[in-house]
Amino acid sequence: MSVRVRFAPSPTGALHIGGVRTALYNYLFAKRHHGKFILRIEDTDQNRLVDGAEDYIKNSLKWVGLMPDEGPEIGGECGPYRQSERLDIYKKYADALVESGKAYLAFDTQEALESARTKAEAAGGAFLYSAANRLSMRNSLAMDKDTLDKEISYGTPYTIRLKVEADQEVSFFDAIRGDVSFQSNGLDDKVLMKADGFPTYHLANIIDDHLMKITHVIRGEEWLPSTAHHILLYKAFGWEDTMPLFSHLPLILKPSGKGKLSKRDGDKLGIPVFPLSWERDGEETLNGFREAGFMPGAVLNFLALLGWNPGTEQEIMTLEELIDLFSLEKIGKSGSRFDFDKAKWFNHQYIMNASAEELFYMAGGEFVKAGLSFDEHKMLQVIDFVKERVTNTNEFLPMTHYFFEEVSEFEMEPILKKWNLQSAEVFSTIIGLLSAMQQFDASSIESVIKEEIARSGISFGAVFPALRVALTGGTKGPDLFRTIELIGQEEVVSRLEKGLQMYELNKIS
Repeated sequence: MSVRVRFAPSPTGALHIGGVRTALYNYLFAKRHHGKFILRIEDTDQNRLVDGAEDYIKNSLKWVGLMPDEGPEIGGECGPYRQSERLDIYKKYADALVESGKAYLAFDTQEALESARTKAEAAGGAFLYSAANRLSMRNSLAMDKDTLDKEISYGTPYTIRLKVEADQEVSFFDAIRGDVSFQSNGLDDKVLMKADGFPTYHLANIIDDHLMKITHVIRGEEWLPSTAHHILLYKAFGWEDTMPLFSHLPLILKPSGKGKLSKRDGDKLGIPVFPLSWERDGEETLNGFREAGFMPGAVLNFLALLGWNPGTEQEIMTLEELIDLFSLEKIGKSGSRFDFDKAKWFNHQYIMNASAEELFYMAGGEFVKAGLSFDEHKMLQVIDFVKERVTNTNEFLPMTHYFFEEVSEFEMEPILKKWNLQSAEVFSTIIGLLSAMQQFDASSIESVIKEEIARSGISFGAVFPALRVALTGGTKGPDLFRTIELIGQEEVVSRLEKGLQMYELNKIS
């Protein structure tokens, strides 16, 4: 059977970065085995749906480059791919479970359930709707046929619950965790259909996975306890022979290594824990990796290694290389710490290896927003020149704006400490030499400046910083001579003349 996997998020808010890792592992596994990667939107929890969340999920996958083979809008042979559009399918299968005696109708009110829960807690236990007490509740198993028929004819709201038999062992093999077993006495009779006619996650998930011919379920560790009910549902439907292989991924831990990473960690530490920024009704803004200046490939590379190890020393891997190397067997059981410094390291590596055109596509908009006018050819040269110093693409503008506009703030204090008559004379001579140059390139500029400094006998440290501050405003930056070349001869001479006047006036004052 051809490999078919699905990523099935609920549109109840922004997609957490852990969800992106789940999507990535599904994608890698599918492509490694020449299979299909399916996007399914699980929107049956109508009370928790958030406007715009589905589009956010799709845009996030698009940004990181994990494009589904089947899904909403894309289509496919097993659609529709939104659960809210499949309600008639779920009802048919839920009714079949009731007919076969594998499920039953439950008429319990919320008040009755809350009362039972309160009594159980008062007795020092926890309420579990199960074989131990189901006959004392209001359900079709505890009613005679006449009473049941009346409840239905009256239109009394009911749910459909899975009938979990007592004293059973529920076992399955997990590709990451090995053999896993649960005792049925610890399982509740899970609600499969709610009174509003919408299925719960458990029923819809199993039916959809079966009808969409899903061969492997790769999902987060938090779903591991639910798998016992899912196994029981496969058996109730008689689908054991086509049941998918389960793989439950380890948690992504907080940067401290203690506890699961949450959106609150992003707020607290000021780091992105979502792929894209998210703002809802002006009330909540969540930081995104894209807006933090990360490259999509760097994010995927970083996430791939949060739980999976290729078994080599290689860290930088393209998506194609990740596909070639990926296997479920190399995913660990233990949680992986979300090391944001490591994420920045990956991004730095990707920026250094990216083309100037790609970086301009990502960062150029900020220059436009800042109102800077620039020649695209020069911009590409500048980006290529400074990219080894950049950790995220948001740093390009503050690091390079002086190539396109004069600066207004200067680090003069360290310059003025060394500024004297000889410094001024050499500085002035260099301005004249640069103005007279016929060939204005970094190599020629370096020769002219170094020869003049050597001739004068002054130290390089007395002149280089003064040149840099006059041109860029700061004492640190990339290679000075290439910087001078890229700013341009006319602009360089103008700024240095103003700089000389500035140093002289401030030295006097």
